[in-house]
Amino acid sequence: MGAGFSALFISQEGLSSVSSSSPSLGDLPESCVASIIGYLDPPEICKVAKLNRAFRGASWADFVWESKLPPNYQILVDKILGVVPENLGKRDIYARLCGVNTLDGGAKKVWLDKSTGGVCMSISSKGLQITGIDDRRYWNHIPTLESRFCSIAYLQQIWWFEVEGEVEFPFPAGSYSVFFRLQLGRASKRFGRRICNSEHVHGWDIKPVRFQLWTSDGQYATSQCTLSDPGEWFHYHVGDFNVENSNSSTKIKLSMTQIDCTHTKGGLCLDSVVIYPSKFRERLKHEGFLKC
Repeated sequence: MGAGFSALFISQEGLSSVSSSSPSLGDLPESCVASIIGYLDPPEICKVAKLNRAFRGASWADFVWESKLPPNYQILVDKILGVVPENLGKRDIYARLCGVNTLDGGAKKVWLDKSTGGVCMSISSKGLQITGIDDRRYWNHIPTLESRFCSIAYLQQIWWFEVEGEVEFPFPAGSYSVFFRLQLGRASKRFGRRICNSEHVHGWDIKPVRFQLWTSDGQYATSQCTLSDPGEWFHYHVGDFNVENSNSSTKIKLSMTQIDCTHTKGGLCLDSVVIYPSKFRERLKHEGFLKC
């Protein structure tokens, strides 16, 4: 953009001939600038706001940021932020929703993707129903910095593996994908280096794990996947669901099971369930974090 505007002020001799009376970016009407930057993504708007006073003022225009917010942002504000000042600008609302906001006593976290404004959600292992979680012979909650919840559920060994979850939330209209964030093996640090203990990893290569999801409006999805590659966190794709009505909450039930009792399985870290706009699947695939 800067190079394009500079080209307007090059003389025929190829030299810059900008005089004190020549027009500049600062002379553009703020309303005109706001109409232009409304076509940019939020990070780009924040960058061009540094150009001059006109761009800085335009970057705060409510109509610019209202176009970036989800259509049901007022419902999201009530659900996520609660009471907010009446005169809070749309840019500030966007910024607050982009922060990682906690729900249900810390069991869930919700935020807007800064670049797209898409709603994302993460449900901690403590917000899921896990068979045998209260018996320390099978499961333990382990503190870690590798989870946004600072804790994961670690399975040593079990015959009947079953994890279920449920969430009800006013997702904006669109398509969403559900994932379990899992890792085989228990990671730790030694002399500042990350290492993974795979001592208890077994049984996952015999039969695949089954993932399922149901929605309150009758949608259903299922997938199967063999857990593999110890030592790395992966997003295992459960399935997708669509939201058409942004003004009402969508209820989702989900599960992850491997209940073949002919063998035990263990050595699994369960961090969370995450719900992203479906177009994020390609991002996860490109980064190498996607399974199934």
